[in-house]
Amino acid sequence: MAKVLMKGNEAIGEAAIRAGCKNYFAYPITPQSEVAEYLVKRLPEEGGVFVQGESEVAVGYMIFGAAGCGERVMTTSSSPGVSLMSEAISYIAAAQCPAVFVNIVRGGPGLGGILPSQGDYFQATKGGGHGDYRLLVMAPDGVQEAVEMTMKAFTLAEKYRNPVMILGDGLIGQMMEPCEFPDDLKTEATNKDDWATNGMDYRKSDKRNLVKSLFLDPTELNNNNLILKAKYDKMRKEEVRYEEYNTQTDYQVLIVSYGTMSRVCRTSIDLLKKDGIEVAMLRPQTLFPFPEEAIYNAATKENCKSVISIEMSMGQMVEDVERSVKGQREVEFYGECGGDIPSPEKIIEIIKGLL
Repeated sequence: MAKVLMKGNEAIGEAAIRAGCKNYFAYPITPQSEVAEYLVKRLPEEGGVFVQGESEVAVGYMIFGAAGCGERVMTTSSSPGVSLMSEAISYIAAAQCPAVFVNIVRGGPGLGGILPSQGDYFQATKGGGHGDYRLLVMAPDGVQEAVEMTMKAFTLAEKYRNPVMILGDGLIGQMMEPCEFPDDLKTEATNKDDWATNGMDYRKSDKRNLVKSLFLDPTELNNNNLILKAKYDKMRKEEVRYEEYNTQTDYQVLIVSYGTMSRVCRTSIDLLKKDGIEVAMLRPQTLFPFPEEAIYNAATKENCKSVISIEMSMGQMVEDVERSVKGQREVEFYGECGGDIPSPEKIIEIIKGLL
């Protein structure tokens, strides 16, 4: 399969089309607006629909409507836009509908800035909206992985009947890299007849399914939450993904990092190796479910003396790293969040300080 040079945002849009998504609703916000600019041209060519909502609040409920009909549907946004969708995301999760959300993260809190950030980790992995729900969250480190995760997200959303989020950052959306669109990630939509509002002909019924998130009876509400929890527990067993780097050496420091930041850390590890210093990295590819066991095993290797979470935030993933290490090693943190991405030389300085 030939590779094509594409901007990250545009590649995400094309990946959604290749995955069979024909419904895209969005509202423009930097640094992800190129997804909408790309899809407004491409979707009609594929018989799809793009509607720009009057706000991100409206977009969230457009997504709910399409998801409730069992259609493959996606939106993309950035940080404060996702905040406005959070109520609808909670409803979608409670009603057990599949949908894909892409957050190309910008700096915050508040209006913040339009440069890359990882400050939405809490929002993505700890809920963001109200109630006991979780998203399956994947974090690409570049354009190719953004393509693959976007295509896979639709299958996972339907497998669990749950929203899936791709958590990128502004740089991944704006960078250009060669990428390809794997045929083996194309899948047919799963059977939706038993739960979606449409499909009456298939069910041989004159009644539509009721898609709802309202459970006024306390026993019914509790049971629905138990069903949701069982799904999240299954995700923890079956969907953990991560990448190890330089873990076959006698490293003294383990870095945990994800997304664009992990690429900088990988360069730092290579440069340190030339100086005879072995450092390893574990990169979570799923932020929920989080690779707790893998991090614990990597952190507790005999020669590993320290673990450090390196992020483009003021320290959000570090809490999950600490929980994973379970007090067996000291867990340090380094982060920047103004939009400037720390250089490999800065990471090397931090690592040498630990040693």
